[in-house]
Amino acid sequence: MIAKVKSLGLVGLSGFDVTVEVDISIGKNSFDIVGLPDNAVKEAKDRVVSAIKNSGFAFPNRKIVVNLAPANIPKVGSYFDTAIAIGVLIASGQISNSHSDKVFLGELSLDGLINPIKGLLPLLISGKESGYNKFVIPSKNTKEASFVENITCFAFDNLAQLCLALKGDFTPSPVLKLKWKADSSNLMGEDFCRVKGQKIAKRAIEIAVAGGHNLLMIGPPGSGKTLLAKCIPSILPDLTFNEALEITKIHSVAGILDETKGIVISRPFRSPHHSASMVALTGGGKNAKPGEISLAHNGVLFLDEMPEYSRSALETLRQPLEDGCISVSRISNTVTYPANFMLVASMNPCPCGNYGSKDLTCTCSPAQIHRYISKISGPLLDRIDLKIDVDRVEFNELNTENDEESSIEIKKRINKARNIQIQRFVDEGIFTNAKMNNKLVKKYCKLDLESEELIKNAFNVFHLSARAYTRILKVARTIADLDGKQNIEPSHIAEAISYRNIDKIQNY
Repeated sequence: MIAKVKSLGLVGLSGFDVTVEVDISIGKNSFDIVGLPDNAVKEAKDRVVSAIKNSGFAFPNRKIVVNLAPANIPKVGSYFDTAIAIGVLIASGQISNSHSDKVFLGELSLDGLINPIKGLLPLLISGKESGYNKFVIPSKNTKEASFVENITCFAFDNLAQLCLALKGDFTPSPVLKLKWKADSSNLMGEDFCRVKGQKIAKRAIEIAVAGGHNLLMIGPPGSGKTLLAKCIPSILPDLTFNEALEITKIHSVAGILDETKGIVISRPFRSPHHSASMVALTGGGKNAKPGEISLAHNGVLFLDEMPEYSRSALETLRQPLEDGCISVSRISNTVTYPANFMLVASMNPCPCGNYGSKDLTCTCSPAQIHRYISKISGPLLDRIDLKIDVDRVEFNELNTENDEESSIEIKKRINKARNIQIQRFVDEGIFTNAKMNNKLVKKYCKLDLESEELIKNAFNVFHLSARAYTRILKVARTIADLDGKQNIEPSHIAEAISYRNIDKIQNY
């Protein structure tokens, strides 16, 4: 007898239909799985045999062939365990063959428990797009499934419980839908009220976050660069539901999603160590998993002491900074992950850290400084919108009792500016000024004569590239949004130009 059960496979963030075909026939006892299975799928036969026996059913001592169709697409992971087990039980006549409208997902343990799987959210979304609306899932994935609309999910703890429901012995309750709400609390990261001084740096960070611009902080050790970066999570704008779904899909595939929440409620802030490899940043490995730049999607990627990262790792950032995505190519497949992140980096101006300091002496030779700075290529620097000096704080500033502005107040202005951008780009497919293409820059960054003259002089004096020119316009647009101005004014252009502090890192 042949049984057919529906399941789903996953490539990157996209699911695809899989029909689990089970044929039981007379012959030498065997259990084979075909259809380009990887090792995890091949090992499913051992899990399925034990799970069926330990759930109170008889495993047929016959020739069993399981085909995962379509057979030309590699099958990866343990998503198919439950579907294979149900297929075997249907083909052996222990369960009725009347469940073709359901999609079965879940990994089985030897005692019959249905274990949670990675990537359930993208699987459910892809299944819904394929026309399915009934899904059988592990109980521990319930929260993740509760935010997908227009589908019905039934969650089970073990195979025995699932089979009782399929036999009609009891009617399971569908997974309840939950209402998503962004985390608007100010509990993530440090608070800007604890940072003394550094008004220019705080202003630059506010502009960068408001428009999604890339930021580089340059200064001696102990000047507060890392502390400033750790304050950024506290002022990141509230997530929208669509952004949260995108982030959740990536985190679910990577296996780092919090099962108790089921969906991401705040923007990610990723800070990989400088020893991180190129694969760790971009993604890869045997199954082309997402890397740090994808895990930072719709959030922040912070690189502390940027020159300490390998040059090859840094150069891989160039393409995703432009395109907002990264393609990971491996022998078996090529996967494209979203990577629309805000890059925040910090660095010392030289190996000893004191070059250009107003009160400390640099002990590095020109050759040492050049070698240190040259780890960051010109094309990568050109993709960074704001470059600022962060010098040491004076004692009087550090010891003052004056209250600094809190993250809550800064975030209010940022949310206001972001809302302006969301409304502006409602039909453009983007959310921030930083993601404008040349056509949108021309449309939304019109200048008066005085502003044109300002940026023309800057272009000639600083020998700016075309990319730097458009990035100045984008930053000026964000400054205007923070000021609540409809048009870009000369003061906005002047401030945007002041944040292209390139002298210190190019004149060697």
